[in-house]
Amino acid sequence: MDAATFRATFSRLRGEIRRVIVGHESLIDHVLVALFANGHVLLEGVPGIGKTLLVKTLAAGLDLQYSRIQFTPDLMPADIIGTNVIRQDAGHRFFEFQRGPIFSQIVLADEINRATPKTQSALLEAMQEGTVSAPGGPYKLEEPFLVLATQNPIEMEGTYPLPEAQVDRFLFKLRVEAPTLPELIEIMDRTTGAQVPSASKVADAEMVRQMQVFAREVPVAEHVKTFAARLVRATHPKDDGSGAMAKRYVRYGASPRGAQALLLAGKVRALVEGRVNVSVEDLQMLALAALRHRVILNFEAEAEGIDPDEVIRSTLAEIPVSAAASASWTS
Repeated sequence: MDAATFRATFSRLRGEIRRVIVGHESLIDHVLVALFANGHVLLEGVPGIGKTLLVKTLAAGLDLQYSRIQFTPDLMPADIIGTNVIRQDAGHRFFEFQRGPIFSQIVLADEINRATPKTQSALLEAMQEGTVSAPGGPYKLEEPFLVLATQNPIEMEGTYPLPEAQVDRFLFKLRVEAPTLPELIEIMDRTTGAQVPSASKVADAEMVRQMQVFAREVPVAEHVKTFAARLVRATHPKDDGSGAMAKRYVRYGASPRGAQALLLAGKVRALVEGRVNVSVEDLQMLALAALRHRVILNFEAEAEGIDPDEVIRSTLAEIPVSAAASASWTS
């Protein structure tokens, strides 16, 4: 594996997804960055704007095992992890563990906030450790393992907000916006004709694993690490270096996983941009996706309609940086 191969494979996979998905260029880039950074993604958006299609298209472009879990209020943890079933052989009955849909490599957790916290928590160990504790286990999940969860931010009746401990295990939280007028016309053209575009397979499991390992080898300068640490600490209202909006509107700041997410994703973005070192600009462009779900606002922020993105943008503006970054990766 080398930088040129990494960039070429990333570009080919992005191209295959864009054959199916109209618009959402930044969203696609961020999902692919999360994949090669070996992190999970939470996709938030109203129904019908392509969240599920994006995940299915990503799976079509990769030679990986794919499963979809439709979350509902009556879904139980055993429906995800699996359960013991009775088998009979040569007159003897015995229990055998029947694996659930979590035993896959790309898992679509569709409308994850419709299930109870008890069921949502069935994903926690798998997302963090890559293992499942069950009868006869623990069982190791096959790598690469990626959870892409979707949720509707508007419809709150009959839903259960994700526990903070689970939200923190997502590398990115990405907001999926409605298509523009030209994009909507293009969507109609692509999906209502005789031929519906589909993605071709670009990489297998071994290639993805090699790219994930290679991305971790990208060096990070001390001043870039310091910037990531200062940014995360600045989201804490009681920290000496916290920003003005953080002091006023934040109840709890981002966890250390936020800094880890910034650096890991920054390494992938650096390779995609044709560099072999992470820059401060990489972290700037990834800050919203990596931190927005890790900043917990207080009551005053909710009363005034303050969004976590506003706090993060304000905090970024208060940390000195050298140069402006490209706007193409904002999301």
